[in-house]
Amino acid sequence: MNLILFTFIVLLGFTSYYFGRKKAYTIQSTKKRLTALPQFYGYYLAIWCAIPAFIIFSLWAIFEPTIVKLLILSDYSNQGYLDDELNLLYEKSKALSRGQFTGEITPFIEASAEKYLSLRSIAQSSKVVIVLSAIIASVAYAYKRISSNSRTREPVEKFLNAVLFTASLAAILTTVGIVFSLIFQTIDFFKVIPLFDFVFGTHWYPAKAFVRDSSEALDPTMYSDTFGAVPIFAGTFFIAFIAMCVAIPIGLMSGIYLAEYASYKVRQYAKPLIEILAGIPTPTK
Repeated sequence: MNLILFTFIVLLGFTSYYFGRKKAYTIQSTKKRLTALPQFYGYYLAIWCAIPAFIIFSLWAIFEPTIVKLLILSDYSNQGYLDDELNLLYEKSKALSRGQFTGEITPFIEASAEKYLSLRSIAQSSKVVIVLSAIIASVAYAYKRISSNSRTREPVEKFLNAVLFTASLAAILTTVGIVFSLIFQTIDFFKVIPLFDFVFGTHWYPAKAFVRDSSEALDPTMYSDTFGAVPIFAGTFFIAFIAMCVAIPIGLMSGIYLAEYASYKVRQYAKPLIEILAGIPTPTK
């Protein structure tokens, strides 16, 4: 259902673009001056058609499982179950509703499975109704705006700026999160492994860190000759040296050929292909 609804929103958004652009040509045929290029009318109608629906669709997909779970587990709230036991009951009920449960079926689990199916059915139907209602309302509003020949370029550009800003902010926050995660993990690592042993150690055998009894206290001495970074550095430099021996001559000769000897037709296709190839990440060991 989710895939069908998602595909429907996408197709309707593309259709709205062509419909909005056609409306702009219709307005232009009446000798009225357009406030923007015809494609901006299409962009405006497509944005109002798809974006509100996508927002509702995304929020519904995020919060629906949590709400369904809370409603299912509300039947067990006064029975003294622990959180882990409640989660297990919910997973059993969900598995039973999908026909994937092979354990003992109790009346409580069977009732919860039936309730789960009922809630999911209600949620799916409500989602379709609300999304379609949002599409109808937003498209009616946007169509009224373009029919009155309102300005469409500025709202479209503001929306695109907001999308680009959000994407940039997400990339920055993701990078910051990765850095902070690495910092905290590094601090915990060097609480056990001395920095000197890590930088100048000559043995790299991380599997040794997992071969111990988890019930015993952590003994830092058993890791003193486990996480030596010298083999890692040596392997990295060796692979980089081999790669440079291959890449520098080929890259240099390719650049000289394209700049001095290649015809315009060859350069027209070869240069973009090489630039695309340069942007492909290279896995390293």
